[in-house]
Amino acid sequence: MAEIQENNNKEKKGNKQKKMNIRVDFTPMVDMNMLLITFFMLCTSLSKPQTMEISMPSNDKNITEEQQNKVKASQALTLLLGEDGKLYYYEGEPDYKNYASLKETTYEASGLRKLLLSKNYEAVKKVRELKDKKARLEITEEECKKEIASVKSGKDTPTVIIKATDKSTYKNLIDALDEMQICSIGKYVIVDITDGDRFLIDNYLSHGELSQKATDRNV
Repeated sequence: MAEIQENNNKEKKGNKQKKMNIRVDFTPMVDMNMLLITFFMLCTSLSKPQTMEISMPSNDKNITEEQQNKVKASQALTLLLGEDGKLYYYEGEPDYKNYASLKETTYEASGLRKLLLSKNYEAVKKVRELKDKKARLEITEEECKKEIASVKSGKDTPTVIIKATDKSTYKNLIDALDEMQICSIGKYVIVDITDGDRFLIDNYLSHGELSQKATDRNV
């Protein structure tokens, strides 16, 4: 509340003006602020945690190698996360004799993202259309999620296999997983890197010297 204090100046004769000092008491505002804070805390919805679904390889030893390799070679893309932020990939089955079958790209939008979008263009297009329908309230959120999941798991969508070397970083793995979400990749898995994959990287860096030596020994 505000208080007005009158100060009569009697030192000067004939001066009939009164000086008023105004003091505002902000104490009641503290209670008002607490009520507002409580109101917003009760009425505001907190941010929900973001989760990411990752398909992990099965530990069932009864699964045959043929069952594990169900993925069509034309739809499979294998990413090899190397050291110093290097990223390698090959499509389909690995070719150990041709070092050029292993290609190098980056984690930038012009690298890995461009590659994934080119292989998953139709699915990305359909996902965007579904999100637009949801924004226009033509479909519900549940229907949108169900349709998107169906699109991502379609038979014509690529399957990405992610393999990290011992010298790669967690940042490299997170960057690769982020691109899976951005490019609407519904089928991807993280597996251990094999000796054959390490050979591909070493053979690529040596420009085919390792495969050439192996060929010479067999001749």
